[in-house]
Amino acid sequence: MTYQEFLADEPVIVTAALTGGVHGKETTPHLPETPEEIGMAAADAEAAGASVVHVHARRPNGERTFATERFQEIDDAIRRYANDVIIQHSTGGTGAPDGDRHLPLRTDPPPEMASLDMGPLNRYEHLTSENTRGLVDSLHAAMVDRGIKPELEVFNDGHLNEVHGLLERRDLAEPVYATLIFGPGTLTPPRPRNFLNQIDNLPEGALFNTLGFGRHQLPFATMGLLFGGHVRVGLEDNVYYRRGELAESNAQLVERVGRVAEELGREVATPGQAREILGL
Repeated sequence: MTYQEFLADEPVIVTAALTGGVHGKETTPHLPETPEEIGMAAADAEAAGASVVHVHARRPNGERTFATERFQEIDDAIRRYANDVIIQHSTGGTGAPDGDRHLPLRTDPPPEMASLDMGPLNRYEHLTSENTRGLVDSLHAAMVDRGIKPELEVFNDGHLNEVHGLLERRDLAEPVYATLIFGPGTLTPPRPRNFLNQIDNLPEGALFNTLGFGRHQLPFATMGLLFGGHVRVGLEDNVYYRRGELAESNAQLVERVGRVAEELGREVATPGQAREILGL
């Protein structure tokens, strides 16, 4: 498939991954952790061009939590500070009982989107996030029940096989939306050929979002833009603006990828346009 065939006319959806659940303010003081900080970061990211914010919840001490009540506090803060941004909850995690993974889906109102990890991955030295097919199916069923759009997180080629398997087992609302993730460890090695192979192996009609960890964030976002995909940036995935220089905010990373999109002839989607593209 040629470059021209890949290049989409539709606007690019920029997702801002605001905080994550691993590193904290010990890594960068600019990482938002409290509901108020996350709410203000969401508003700034939206103003910079993000139409989706990917949200993890943290306890007051900064540790990850799946508690519905904490996600509710965060969502309330986002709606208080931001204008119309799409809220996407994370259901991924390590070491949590399967039931806890459902808790982020139970806020009122529910988030418009939620992440759905497609398979197991290693974290740190002694932890594995299992993501069994049974858990994936139960999370998907809960999302369907509450009208939440799943964002299928593909950490490697095996997970791309699992996307096809999920489509065989369950009815997914179109368009299927998959995030292709590149980096170290269990992730797909960050090489351009691997990126092109993953695009070729997506289900027919699927949309893709591009995520590069660390120093790979900007190069892979640029490739995503070139080949008609959507992009994710933010302090969850990368705390640096350039080598040795911490990013000042999620908004700064969003603004930069927006400038690249503009130079490449891709319009940055508004939240309303993103809803139309994603079928929300």
